[in-house]
Amino acid sequence: MNTDNLLTFGPVPSRRLGHSLGINNIPPKICSYACIYCQVGKTIRMQVERGAFYTPENLFKAVEKRINDIQDRKEHIDYLTFVSDGEPTLDITLGKSIDLLKKLGIKIAVITNASLIWKDYVRADLSKADWVSLKIDTVSETIWHKINRSHKYLQLDKILQGITEFSHIFKGELLTETMIIQGINDDLAEMEKTSNFIAGLKNAKSYIAIPTRPPVEKWVKPANEQFINTAYQLFKEKNINAEYLIGYEGNAFAFTGNIEEDLLSITAVHPMREDAVNALLKKAKTNWIIVDRLIEESKLVELKYKDKKFYMRKSC
Repeated sequence: MNTDNLLTFGPVPSRRLGHSLGINNIPPKICSYACIYCQVGKTIRMQVERGAFYTPENLFKAVEKRINDIQDRKEHIDYLTFVSDGEPTLDITLGKSIDLLKKLGIKIAVITNASLIWKDYVRADLSKADWVSLKIDTVSETIWHKINRSHKYLQLDKILQGITEFSHIFKGELLTETMIIQGINDDLAEMEKTSNFIAGLKNAKSYIAIPTRPPVEKWVKPANEQFINTAYQLFKEKNINAEYLIGYEGNAFAFTGNIEEDLLSITAVHPMREDAVNALLKKAKTNWIIVDRLIEESKLVELKYKDKKFYMRKSC
């Protein structure tokens, strides 16, 4: 059976990674978590012991072939990204696969739930990558069980210690991602604890996220805009380089010359304070009427934090 189309996909546009060629090194859906918000389906098999699923040589050949096809079409790839149907660090050959793929001269990224990072050999494998994203939805064990529904042998304190250790040895770009679910971890005291932990890491950027595609549990809802903004402000107060990851498609950082597109793309990543919006409107030689219209059309929302007004793209 030809597994090339199972092992690779894309490249797909990614705000975090530019043009990302996906690598699917885990069969669906083998994972150490069964997160309530998972957007790739229910976990079929839960496990924490690493195993071999595809050989690094076959994976390399599949990726190399896909790259050649893409380059023949004059398309560009920024990252080769391990973003699988399960947890990529369950692959015992992950480190060897990364070593082989480095020969292709393209940066390597891994998106992991961090559940196995307490193991020294998992940290060693991840250290080979250029870019790593770690999931940190909570630092409270009760909420962790509710939101991530972990394998019974996992321990949150060991995972958090492993994350801390990895952040101090990793030489590449480290990111964290915190998914905020309504009624689960959208609590001020809880977010204080989570942001305090993240502030102690040596990471480049932290993403504040909400579900943007249908979650595995239909009752799951994203936190509202007011709390998302509050979480962002908490992160920034602790000098965390924070951004939203709330699902807006498009180049959030490009200057388009279209003030509506610029406002919506910027506020999908960062909330804008009232004076910053005014400055952008002045630059575009327009006035506040466009902001009022975007609010009326439910594209933009006005929020308050510590007596200041902020504006954010509506998340859903």
